[in-house]
Amino acid sequence: MTDAAIPRFTGDASPYAGGDPYADHRTADFPFTHLVDLADRRLGAGVIAANDEFFAERENLLKPGPAVFDPERFGHKGKIMDGWETRRRRGAGAAEPHPTADDHDWALVRLGAPGVIRGVVLDTAHFRGNYPQAVSVEATSLPGSPSPEDLLAPDVRWTTLVPRTPVGGHAANGFAVDAGQRFTHLRVNQHPDGGIARLRVHGEVAPDPAWLAALGTFDLAALEHGGQVEDASDRFYSPATNTIQPGRSRQMDDGWETRRRRDRGNDWIRYRLAAHSEIRAVEIDTAYLKGNAAGWAALSVRDGESGEWTEILPRTRLQPDTNHRFPLDAPVRATGVRIDIFPDGGISRLRLHGSLTDEGAAALAARHRELGG
Repeated sequence: MTDAAIPRFTGDASPYAGGDPYADHRTADFPFTHLVDLADRRLGAGVIAANDEFFAERENLLKPGPAVFDPERFGHKGKIMDGWETRRRRGAGAAEPHPTADDHDWALVRLGAPGVIRGVVLDTAHFRGNYPQAVSVEATSLPGSPSPEDLLAPDVRWTTLVPRTPVGGHAANGFAVDAGQRFTHLRVNQHPDGGIARLRVHGEVAPDPAWLAALGTFDLAALEHGGQVEDASDRFYSPATNTIQPGRSRQMDDGWETRRRRDRGNDWIRYRLAAHSEIRAVEIDTAYLKGNAAGWAALSVRDGESGEWTEILPRTRLQPDTNHRFPLDAPVRATGVRIDIFPDGGISRLRLHGSLTDEGAAALAARHRELGG
């Protein structure tokens, strides 16, 4: 299930020596991190249970951004860590003081959007002498909103994504996954105990066709509905994927912003829709982009991978910090969309409202069955 070619960071990290706490943090260029984080809180992910969180809360695993380390911050239970940290395990008694080989701690994670997992990152940032000896990750798929008790029931089938594997302290430990199934929940295990700062679960959203059919009209580009960013001209300040995150932007970096152009070109993002669709209305939002919003935008679509690009929204003036709405004169069929902004700057969100065609709905249902849904 995992790719042994990905660098591993095993062994102790050096004690914190002062200065920049990330100066000696170990990581690598993992091949899957450009994919959406299915465990993103913005998509609705959550850590719904853990057997132990004595030193640091389980919810920290999914916090956005890197873990923060304050060497002088202590509480009544000890060092306050920005991650999930359990107490030290002990054996059965004085004659057997060490934990058994099977002893471990666990946390149950609800993915924000069900999907196909391509890679997992378990980052032990700032856990230098208190990280787990090894980790393992399992996944399952259950409909609805199962409780922790439902997930822990003996008849639930779990698939191993990451077998028990040694990890390193103060390091981003990455694991490629090739399970080829749709999952809704994870079980993250620490062997035998310790701390993990962050969990990232990269993959592709695989929405429930029955839910989209019930909605009828929905945002065809949204991450939670299976939309994807295929490519972008520039990701200097913030990722293009932000433009299809749920909700409105809450601050400037919660959108897409490019560097300042010094040529005569323009910037763009290319999207893949959830499936073959009919678009009826467009929203282009520049919320919180006040001195750096795109000046103008144009929108084009294509039907099929080899289809020609056809403009459906001509170059139109955008206002800073404003949500712009454009109803289309007639529904437009498409599988892909491209937004061009002129000359540079950014947008916070793009919404493409419409519904799946019969062809798109059938393809999505077939994919759902193929992934075990």
